[in-house]
Amino acid sequence: MRDITLNAVAITIFGVTMASLLGPLVSLSPAVLAVFVAVGLGIFSLDQLGLGGRIGGIAMDSLAWASPDHRQRVLHHEAGHFLAAVLLDFPVETYTLNAWESWRQGIAGQGGVVFGPSDPAALQRLTPQVVDRYCQVWMAGIAAEQLIYGDAEGGDDDSLALGRFWNALGRSPAEIPLKQRWATLQAKTLLDKHRDAFDALVTAMGDRASVATCCDIIAQHRSAAA
Repeated sequence: MRDITLNAVAITIFGVTMASLLGPLVSLSPAVLAVFVAVGLGIFSLDQLGLGGRIGGIAMDSLAWASPDHRQRVLHHEAGHFLAAVLLDFPVETYTLNAWESWRQGIAGQGGVVFGPSDPAALQRLTPQVVDRYCQVWMAGIAAEQLIYGDAEGGDDDSLALGRFWNALGRSPAEIPLKQRWATLQAKTLLDKHRDAFDALVTAMGDRASVATCCDIIAQHRSAAA
């Protein structure tokens, strides 16, 4: 069970417990509490069995999204992925910044940048250089947070994705931590080198600019730098 689902369950249990304790003080009917529990369990079961935890994910993500600091971290994180993908010649298909946007676009997870080919057979034909570039793009979100904030709060899903990618290539799992550190350092250097493009991209993505517009902004800054 995902951490976000566990958090939702914990909040629900806390709410029911508090309602049970405080109910008599505010004349809360036991029947109302029973209905609340039944509805909550029904929604939770539907979410887990039919929707893969999407409702809980959206609810928790919405609470976090209310924080301006969180929104800025997400913007910088995803802009890091986007910029690294474009600079390393991977096509960006789309991007989302929260779970609700992802659901509307039919994308799994809490949000992110969708880039590059996903055909498993194509992975076996990748050169070592392309593999390295893939790893840098996956770690670029963490690198972006480190560059701006000095640390990274997000990126667990990115690390898992890199691990799955590495395993799909038939590489040793023992090499994953070292590869993650190397790729994060390389991505951080890349983003710092193109800091003007990165800052402009953060603003554009915050305004929900199209993928094409974001790519044009990156191209303009690359031309200016050249």
